[in-house]
Amino acid sequence: MDTTRTTDAHRLIDSPAAWRRLAASLAIATFGGVGMWSVVVALPAVQADFGVDRGSASLPYTLTMVGFGFGGILMGRLSDRHGIALPLAGATLALAAGYLLAGLAPTLFTYALAQGVLIGALGSSAMFGPLLADISHWFERRRGLAVAITASGNYLAGTVWPPLVQQLIESVGWRSTHMIIGVVCLVAMLPLTFVLRKRSPYVRAVDTGDARRVRPSAPRPLGLSPNALQTLLVIAGLACCVAMSMPQVHIVAYCGDLGYGPAAGAQMLSLMLGFGIVSRLLSGWIADHIGGLRTLLLGSALQGVALVLYVPFDGLASLYLISALFGLFQGGIVPSYAIIVREYFAPHEAGARVGWVVMATLFGMALGGWMSGAVFDLTGAYRAAFVNGIAWNVLNLSIVLWLLMRARSARAATAGA
Repeated sequence: MDTTRTTDAHRLIDSPAAWRRLAASLAIATFGGVGMWSVVVALPAVQADFGVDRGSASLPYTLTMVGFGFGGILMGRLSDRHGIALPLAGATLALAAGYLLAGLAPTLFTYALAQGVLIGALGSSAMFGPLLADISHWFERRRGLAVAITASGNYLAGTVWPPLVQQLIESVGWRSTHMIIGVVCLVAMLPLTFVLRKRSPYVRAVDTGDARRVRPSAPRPLGLSPNALQTLLVIAGLACCVAMSMPQVHIVAYCGDLGYGPAAGAQMLSLMLGFGIVSRLLSGWIADHIGGLRTLLLGSALQGVALVLYVPFDGLASLYLISALFGLFQGGIVPSYAIIVREYFAPHEAGARVGWVVMATLFGMALGGWMSGAVFDLTGAYRAAFVNGIAWNVLNLSIVLWLLMRARSARAATAGA
């Protein structure tokens, strides 16, 4: 065994090199996250250009989210096998090609395929789940904070890109805007992938036959089979994001129905995203002290509190305050799943397993957004839709509480032995 290589690999954990890697990961996540937001901003212009109805014009967004979900699993598996740099480089090329093709699309179908396949599945999907899994390998003492910082790139993208895209669309049109985005992503992101070319210290330790710093997963984490635990995390992720989607997807329409106007709802959505960044950073710091499961429980419980507050209070000032609280409470929920995966599964499985949970959260957002609209159509008001979101949040809380009870039992059994 080459002890020099092993020692060097161990020194990389929590090192200045790890923090430089974190900075590069955050930048990549912020640039690459454009794929989830530009399609929303461009929707009116795309609809007018192709002369279609609003439902048809929304298809590219749907395909982008579906592609993002499934692509995260594929990119996670590739990063588990080859390291993160190669999938990221390929994803950057796909993202750039997707925006160039979208800008040249002769039909809505071509534009939707460019969004769903190149921008969603093969592009932006690599910039979230796989990045979270990769950065988790490079930190131990500050793993939660590192994962949270990387995850904040998605919200930073949602804060920075939409006004820039809108300004470009007004100046040069949506087609030229897409081509510009493609060039910017290629030029900015491809060099950053070289910063991430070094393999994970955990993988290098395994390669050298040294397991001192590698903690493999237990054969039955929390007394469950790995696939059973994975399934429970997927269901929990789906449930929490069905609940999360109610305010995020419908707050603009809700404010319009109350007579406050869509501009107020848009400001509340921006407020949620801004406080969501704060939430992710705080949750990462908390996870470093109490662990991923307890952090998930805290975030889910507080999200439930905010959802309950939406039911009796619908004044303008109240909605601004509750929306800020909602963002502050929910932003750290999704990154907590990545931390839980690293706590209970083997390091070399992290990319794919995080990808599965992230896909579930995306499907939860899509399902919840549709379900809330359907409940509104049935009842003529959003009160029942908020109650539906609360019920899904209770399901998430129940799963997390049950897993925590099993974790406590496992610790007690270990201590008794």
